[in-house]
Amino acid sequence: MNMPVSVAPLFRPFRAGGLDLPNRIVMAPMTRWRAPGQYPGADIAAYYRRRAQDGVGLIITEGTTIDHPVASHSERTPAFHGRALEGWQHVVTAVKAAGGRIVPQLWHVGAMRPPSYDAPNRDLPVSSPSGIAKPGGRPIADPMTVAGITAVIDAFVRAALDARRLGFDGIEIHGAHGYIVDQFLWDALNRRTDAYGGGLDGRNRFAVELVTAVRVAIGPDFPLILRLSQWKQQDYAARLATSPDELAAIVQPLAAAGVDVFHCSQRRWWEPEFPGSPLNLAGWVKRLTGRPVISVGSVGLGTPMSVTEHGADASVAFDPAPLADALTRGDFDLIAVGRALLADPQWCGKVRAGRFDDLVPYGRDVLDRLE
Repeated sequence: MNMPVSVAPLFRPFRAGGLDLPNRIVMAPMTRWRAPGQYPGADIAAYYRRRAQDGVGLIITEGTTIDHPVASHSERTPAFHGRALEGWQHVVTAVKAAGGRIVPQLWHVGAMRPPSYDAPNRDLPVSSPSGIAKPGGRPIADPMTVAGITAVIDAFVRAALDARRLGFDGIEIHGAHGYIVDQFLWDALNRRTDAYGGGLDGRNRFAVELVTAVRVAIGPDFPLILRLSQWKQQDYAARLATSPDELAAIVQPLAAAGVDVFHCSQRRWWEPEFPGSPLNLAGWVKRLTGRPVISVGSVGLGTPMSVTEHGADASVAFDPAPLADALTRGDFDLIAVGRALLADPQWCGKVRAGRFDDLVPYGRDVLDRLE
């Protein structure tokens, strides 16, 4: 079957940033709470294999937590250390057997360990820049010490080295959505007065040191992706940068430290980031750094769902033209698909064939029947 012209830009090969991909479609990282005991079992390997065999260009795993006592907020989200690495080895083998490419998203939740969750080591205090979980909230723990910061960076380094040893195609560091890297970047949660706080340079120091340490450990030829966002789960309207100049002050030092690809998360990919320009967040980061970028946000959802509407039904009326046009212009290089790929493991193949009417809609029952 011939590929419709309208989707052809989505299926051009991509070779940059250390990545060699058959097309521009990325599976976005999505937490699914399906790893009892933090172990990624055979069902998780099969879940990723199905997306790989349908032709997704790159899979980014759900958030998987590093070897630090308070990195995780649930016993049901996968770890990336100890016994869990055996499970991830099976995942890599399954995805590669299906012809896919996969990177783990390495994660530390920082202060986002709600008491109601089944977090490992629940008796231990959180690690975060200022012990604050949400804007205006009271401290729930002491700020991290410099030694504590070093310990977290070292844990990310170990995870990155394990990812390379297991045969992953790179790594993604989760620096978005109000977790530990983002907590340092965000002035509402970073109230420090030492070298890791204050203005943008200080708040960016943890992220730069983290990327630098990981890059030194893994070497120059192993792709390092960093996920960033303006919005946070604690505040959807939050902004790290209110202008291109402020955004440059964040992303340019990170690019110099060793980020190969920026993964720029926004709630709706088509929305401009700053007044006076049609570029979205990914487009601006690409312009400011010269690095390849992944855009993401409500792709394949016929109605623009907010982050709070995970349970709502969504139409699937999918028009590939805006995405194809943005890729053709070079606004961004890759596009990540989230909930649409949860609902339909064959989403990529159906889009490639122009079978838009056959796409399975995302709805409130998806997580119950997840394949």
